[in-house]
Amino acid sequence: MPSFMKDEMSKKDEQKLKEMQKEIDEAEAAENAGTADADAETADAPEGAESADGAAEAAESAEDLQKKVETLAAALQEKDNRLKRLQADFENFRRRTSKEREEIGNVVTQELLKNLLPIVDNFDRAMATEQQDGEAFKKGVEMIYTQLGETLKNVGLEPIETEGQKFDPNFHQAVMRVENPDLDDDTIAQELQKGYIVKGKVIRPSMVQVVSNS
Repeated sequence: MPSFMKDEMSKKDEQKLKEMQKEIDEAEAAENAGTADADAETADAPEGAESADGAAEAAESAEDLQKKVETLAAALQEKDNRLKRLQADFENFRRRTSKEREEIGNVVTQELLKNLLPIVDNFDRAMATEQQDGEAFKKGVEMIYTQLGETLKNVGLEPIETEGQKFDPNFHQAVMRVENPDLDDDTIAQELQKGYIVKGKVIRPSMVQVVSNS
């Protein structure tokens, strides 16, 4: 529960306690001082009996109010205790979920790096061989690049399509506007840097040139 709600509840309960306490004080004052005014229905009653009746009523009223105050105070204490328990439970939940997220992140990172190790091994082998045959070396690097792409795709990484697409600020970052009468305005003219998404979430927008003929 937010602190302002707790403060508001406490203020209302405290105000009610004050009001009840005031009534108790007034009743006790009436009991000590006696009843000054008699009701019209008891005007003929003896003065001593009237005072005794008034004092008894005041004492009974004060006792009832005191019980109400004690009940309200107990309810307020229970609310405060319950709030403290909820705060403790929430703090424990926050720490537990934070630790779980950290552990999951570590597992994901370890799995990704493990999948990348064969690619690193292939790069090591390629760099260790004699590079007399440039064409063979190029094909080897292309194979490694393909292997890397497949590994990244398996963990959810996908390139953002730009060829022939309209500029979309959710996926593209326009760094330059160019004129091209063969293309409509806001069409992507060239991709300068490839962008990527992971399971529908953009982790890097594509850096592009956008057509603007006007």
